[in-house]
Amino acid sequence: MSRFIQLHALTAYPPANLNRDDTGRPKTALLGDALRLRISSQSLKRAWRTSDVFEGAIGAQHLGTRTKLLGIEIYKLLAAGGVGEKPAREWARAIAGQFGKLKADKKTDANDDLQIEQLAHVSPDERAAADALAKACAERKSEPTADELKLLTKPRAAVDIAMFGRMLADTPAFNMEAAVQVAHAITVHKAAVEDDFFSAVDDLNQGLEDKGAGHIGERGYGAGLFYLYVCINRELLQQNLGGDADLTAQALDALLHAITQVAPTGMQNSFGSRAHASYLLAEKGDQQPRSLVQAFLKPVKPYGERDMLALAVEALTQRRDNFDKVYGDCASSRCHFDVEKGEGSLAEVVAFVKG
Repeated sequence: MSRFIQLHALTAYPPANLNRDDTGRPKTALLGDALRLRISSQSLKRAWRTSDVFEGAIGAQHLGTRTKLLGIEIYKLLAAGGVGEKPAREWARAIAGQFGKLKADKKTDANDDLQIEQLAHVSPDERAAADALAKACAERKSEPTADELKLLTKPRAAVDIAMFGRMLADTPAFNMEAAVQVAHAITVHKAAVEDDFFSAVDDLNQGLEDKGAGHIGERGYGAGLFYLYVCINRELLQQNLGGDADLTAQALDALLHAITQVAPTGMQNSFGSRAHASYLLAEKGDQQPRSLVQAFLKPVKPYGERDMLALAVEALTQRRDNFDKVYGDCASSRCHFDVEKGEGSLAEVVAFVKG
């Protein structure tokens, strides 16, 4: 079994605002002295792990939940079981506190006393154990014991935690190192954030007194061909999943489908910017991984009859070959699909990655 799987994807998006910065405009990055559009790895990973494609491939029983609100959910269970407000809050705090420090010590209007300070990625097993403990406490009308509060486990069946890792600052023994590293996707060419000025009409305004728009606004957007690099440590992924080879293969299948077919949903209703990858190169081997983003330090520019996608694929494969010449083979085997040329298929790449 090869230790590393490296994926290089090219995906073209129409005008969109998939991933916004603090001003509401598309994120950008400066590379090779040219401004590029950017999609953050955090945005990509959330889109993948919460997608129907991902869940359909691995099942909800293998998906964790990222939340600060576990204590509130536990409190609701205790209250529904007939536990009074004061003990219900205390017991809910004790259970939620196993997953991280709570925001406040005393009750607030926002229920801060039941909320964890930082998002905790909770595995299905851990969530089930917390719910079961709350129901047991409600039944017997007594607080959870110290032994019962040992809810944290190594999340061996949570595929998203196994892939993208987990950090619990207060209980580092239950941290999990990410087996999948995801780079920020950037355009292979120079790109600009443009402004979309829009107005809306009030349907009930007959224009007798005011003929102006009922609403005006502005939003930023951008379009481009994005390069994405993903590195998977297959050995670590299988280790994180408790050595389950079948679940590891299932997880890889789900990830490949999500990477090539799922996009962040930012302003999706306004732009309808759904896209599938146009090109995907998969590499396997025990060699030290490397990104091929250097292929695009010089922005790609279409010329003549040659379009941007074809030139980007050419730059990518040339950089790959050059790395091989300088360092020796950087992968033991490769597989790809190319929508432009009608070469290969997603099914073939999935089979290659899982094999």
